[in-house]
Amino acid sequence: MSSIDWIVLFGTLIAIVGYGVYKTYGAMDMESYIRGKGNMNWWTIGLSIMATQASAITFLSTPGQAYEDGMRFIQFYFGLPLAMIILSVTFLPIYYKLKVYTAYEFLENRFDLKTRTLAALLFLTQRGLAAGITIYAPAIILSTLLGWNLTFTNIFIGVLVIIYTVSGGTKAVSITQKQQMAVMMGGMILAGILVIQMLPVKFSDALHVAGKMDKLNIVNFELNLSDRYNFWSGMTAALFLFLSYFGTDQSQVQRYLTGSSLTQSRMGLMMNGLLKVPMQFVILFIGVMVFVFYQFFQPPVVFNKVQVEALENSEYKQDFMLLQEEFTASFQEKNQEIMGLLQAVENNEESAVESARERINQHAARQEQVRSEVKSLMVKNNPDAETRDTDYVFMRFVMDYLPKGVVGLLFAVIFSAAMSSTASELNALGSTSLIDIYKRSLVKNKSQHHYLVSSKLLTAFWGVFAILFATYASLFENLIQAVNLLGSLFYGTILGIFIVGFYMKWVRGHAVFIAAFIAEAMILLIHFNNGGSLMGIPIDIGFLWYNAIGCLLVMLFSALIQPILPGKIRESEALDKDDSD
Repeated sequence: MSSIDWIVLFGTLIAIVGYGVYKTYGAMDMESYIRGKGNMNWWTIGLSIMATQASAITFLSTPGQAYEDGMRFIQFYFGLPLAMIILSVTFLPIYYKLKVYTAYEFLENRFDLKTRTLAALLFLTQRGLAAGITIYAPAIILSTLLGWNLTFTNIFIGVLVIIYTVSGGTKAVSITQKQQMAVMMGGMILAGILVIQMLPVKFSDALHVAGKMDKLNIVNFELNLSDRYNFWSGMTAALFLFLSYFGTDQSQVQRYLTGSSLTQSRMGLMMNGLLKVPMQFVILFIGVMVFVFYQFFQPPVVFNKVQVEALENSEYKQDFMLLQEEFTASFQEKNQEIMGLLQAVENNEESAVESARERINQHAARQEQVRSEVKSLMVKNNPDAETRDTDYVFMRFVMDYLPKGVVGLLFAVIFSAAMSSTASELNALGSTSLIDIYKRSLVKNKSQHHYLVSSKLLTAFWGVFAILFATYASLFENLIQAVNLLGSLFYGTILGIFIVGFYMKWVRGHAVFIAAFIAEAMILLIHFNNGGSLMGIPIDIGFLWYNAIGCLLVMLFSALIQPILPGKIRESEALDKDDSD
């Protein structure tokens, strides 16, 4: 990067951290530290909710996913507006009525302490690991692109977040996320405008190329449980994920509990529901335009430049050069076919369009075969080599083609996104650890100052934990899928506990506690046997369905277990409920 890029990058990051510390500097109590004094307006809440979900993985992985798989990932978000409506009508009023610090306080009020503790521990497990991933995921890409040491990059991101999150608590997280969202969306929209301007063909022709190469596959109505992304998984399985994430995950609940009123919090949620789908559409579409760009300008055979350079300096250099030549020849032939396709489209010659499309797909398949062979060489050269490169697509394009200053801004986008989501996670982990575990069960009846200091220390602890996990983590598949998978393993069970609490009034604590354990065990069994069989039953389902399955299993087992509990347990639960009422 140029000196201008470095100035833009570090200037943006220092300004955001400094602003967060400055705006929240001074004395505060536990109420203001955890709930931000409860005076946030709806648009601050909405931006904070969006920034919490829009991690660096969103901006690194989503364009790469569109490059590889087209627009169909947008279907994952189809159930989001409906989820926001359901939460605004059901969950929010209860949280406000009870004046809770965390979502899990409701569970003790409705069931018992052990159920509250179980849900809190499930959240801490899932979100604690996810915090490490939200640092590691961008760090491994950024360290490669910038030539930084990976451990240093992990520490750099983590320490920046810890500074203002520990200093200012929930308010610092919320107000900095406004600036971070401005940087993130401003940078991405600018990148989208630039890539469209750089195309050597008209925008309409670019859409024709993307459409004919199956990259504008926005909606698929085919019901297929093994397909991660289609209309039905978005409106059902993903709906359960969003209900759990936004309704029971403290990193999100804490964002809208800062609202000055129930109405402000509802409007913040609805803002997220209305804007999140268009936001994801824009990011995916940018990825598709990058794909079209690389149909006219030869792409790297592998987007991870460090791995390619290692291969060029190895004993396999000659084999790599031969594959590179084959890749170039295939690209040039495909480019000629694309120009022919556009001519056929302009002349409205359907048969010629289909013939050109078939030949283009053949060349594309050959290019993918060459890429696979190159990746095999990379593994021969270094068995630990990272061969998945879709997460490098967008930033490699940025570094190779965008002007000075814009490159630094786009790196600031990635760092800002990593900071915004990680800050929310650390803030929520510290609050849940304090309110649901430390203050409730371990150290009771201490002063407000003691709990304020403890909350800061716990937040810092989770920050250090996330950095350590990030330092030793290794990921699989696409980064954005890794985060969604991790959430799907736990969210269904947590959501099930809350749904039973809200709607199955006859079920008490012992039944839902046992049901949650059984459901979580079954989800883990299904996952680790997915693609194979469990007790002779073949299993092949997309991981998004874990959310629906986990929730429904908790509800089912709760309903079955409650009537068969021993009479003494049911009587003691009834007495406990009467006392709490």
